[in-house]
Amino acid sequence: MSYDHSSGSKRSPAPCIVDTGTVVNKQDIQRLLVDLHRVRYIYTQDGSVSSQGEGFVREVFADASRATLIANYSLYLNLLSFDYMELGYADENKPCFDLVQETRQLRLIPLSNPLQDDQSTTLNAAALEAMVVEVLSAGLDVQTDDEEYFPF
Repeated sequence: MSYDHSSGSKRSPAPCIVDTGTVVNKQDIQRLLVDLHRVRYIYTQDGSVSSQGEGFVREVFADASRATLIANYSLYLNLLSFDYMELGYADENKPCFDLVQETRQLRLIPLSNPLQDDQSTTLNAAALEAMVVEVLSAGLDVQTDDEEYFPF
C-alpha cells in the first residue's frame, strides 16, 4: 500500500475496469477508442435513434475548438463532446462503447477484431519489409551499374 506522505492519507488505487463499467478519464477513453478501426455507430437523442451507420474511426482527440464529426464513413471523435463512456455489450454479445453527454449517446460497436487485425498487421509489415529489402537491393544494383559505366 502506498501512502501520500505529504498529507498522511492513503492513496486510492487506480480503477480497474474489465469489459463493463463507466470510464470518465479522457485519456483512458482515448486509449480504448483509438484501436477500434471499423465500427457500427448508433446516435440517439432523448432515447430516439437519430442516425446510424458504419464507418472507420479516423481520429480520437480532445480539443474544445473542434467538433465530433461523422460523415462519409469516417468518424472524428472529440472526447470533449462527451461526459463519460459506458463499456458493455450490445446484441449478439458484441462489445460496445457508449459515449454519453446528457441526453445524447453515441454507441460504437466494433466491426473489426483486434486479434485478427494484429495478424494482418504482422503480415503487412512482413510484406512491407520484403519490398523495402527488394527496393534497397535494386538501388544498390543501379548504383553499381552506374559506377561501371561512369568511373569518374
